[in-house]
Amino acid sequence: MTRELLYGWGLTAPGNCEVHVVHDEAHVIDEMNKATRTIARGLGRSYGDPAQVSGGVVLNNRGLCDIGRISETGVVTVGAGASIDELLQLSTPLGWFVPVTPGTRQVTIGGAIAADVHGKNHHVDGSFANHVLSMRLVTPTGAHTISPSKNPELFWGTVGAMGLTGVITEATIQMTPIATDSVLVDTDRYSNLEAVMTAMLEGDDNYRYSVAWVDCMTKGKNMGRAILTRGDHATVDQVEKPTLIGPQPPKLSVPFMPPSGLLNRASVRLFNEAWFRYAPQHREKEVQSLSTFFHPLDGVSNWNRMYGKRGFLQYQFAVSDAHSDTVVDVIKRLSESGVASFLAVLKRFGDGNASPLSFPIPGWTLALDLPIGSPRLPGVLDELDEMVVAAGGRLYFAKDSRLSPEKAQVMYPRLAEFRKLKDRIDPEHKLTSDLARRLRLVGE
Repeated sequence: MTRELLYGWGLTAPGNCEVHVVHDEAHVIDEMNKATRTIARGLGRSYGDPAQVSGGVVLNNRGLCDIGRISETGVVTVGAGASIDELLQLSTPLGWFVPVTPGTRQVTIGGAIAADVHGKNHHVDGSFANHVLSMRLVTPTGAHTISPSKNPELFWGTVGAMGLTGVITEATIQMTPIATDSVLVDTDRYSNLEAVMTAMLEGDDNYRYSVAWVDCMTKGKNMGRAILTRGDHATVDQVEKPTLIGPQPPKLSVPFMPPSGLLNRASVRLFNEAWFRYAPQHREKEVQSLSTFFHPLDGVSNWNRMYGKRGFLQYQFAVSDAHSDTVVDVIKRLSESGVASFLAVLKRFGDGNASPLSFPIPGWTLALDLPIGSPRLPGVLDELDEMVVAAGGRLYFAKDSRLSPEKAQVMYPRLAEFRKLKDRIDPEHKLTSDLARRLRLVGE
């Protein structure tokens, strides 16, 4: 047991917590029985405060790291504390890839379910939980094996609930077959937002994976210029020397915390200009490694330090196709405000799942990395919240660090349904977090 000051990946809003590493289900049950306020934590890649509880006990799941044998059909049972990176080290040489991956491999399996992570293939394959066949969950009222068909209310109530229903100890997952460790990638450069959104609407269904980088610093006819990359897993006859090699460790590192303000309006504008000009106007079937295509930032360890001591936040929202103009309005407002967004990523969402708290809805999602420091930032984000609410959209709990509780209730209309489940399986509300308190997701 240690006492630690825990942060999210954005390095904001720390919480002073008592941290216990748990090693098996019996250990989880024992710790949960003793605690009055507790939450699970994996590798701490949520950007805000969902994996910490100030003054309470955090159950670090990294002791739950066993990975079972992958069956001939690609089914594997994985400890909730094992990371996607660790799973891929074993599965890639055997010809299996995770069915859904976020932009980093450094996420635990338990965290991937708790946040119901999505990737570049949501329009085809949905989110991570869609591929979970079953899981073990420890709640304050007992341990359960749950699945979409066995206790489905608790299964889907756990998906996307950021650990507020219990501690996941293991999950059985259906993996995706691959023949090589390469992706065939098409890249196109677009001069404005309208052009790239049209291309995604018309062409994304032809690809399993699709993502667009968007420049939020440009205005006028070039507002939202973008680089669109789309791809599919390569077969053995599509690459010169097919291999199946697991991901490699980072080659670079940010060894210290630079001064805050290094990433500002001027530096981000210069970076965006260089990045846009470097990209090809049009390129087809470029062979890229799995790591390069899916997890480019994992090549730099501790990259979040680049934002300095003040840290940064990520603002990610989803809106339906009927409100695609909200994406345009948000980028226009950012462009006009001069608030720097170092990284802006646009993707398409397909159908959501049965979870009352899962983030994806059919349509669009835009994620923005925003350095802390501009005095205009809080007011601009409040304006963006209003736009998203007016469009019937929502923000992603795994990325949020500053949403108001009133807007959270509107964005997630099935929250009352979740609370009924919560009251039944955790009547004393032992499971809570700084995020849950801040957004009043559950009672105290």
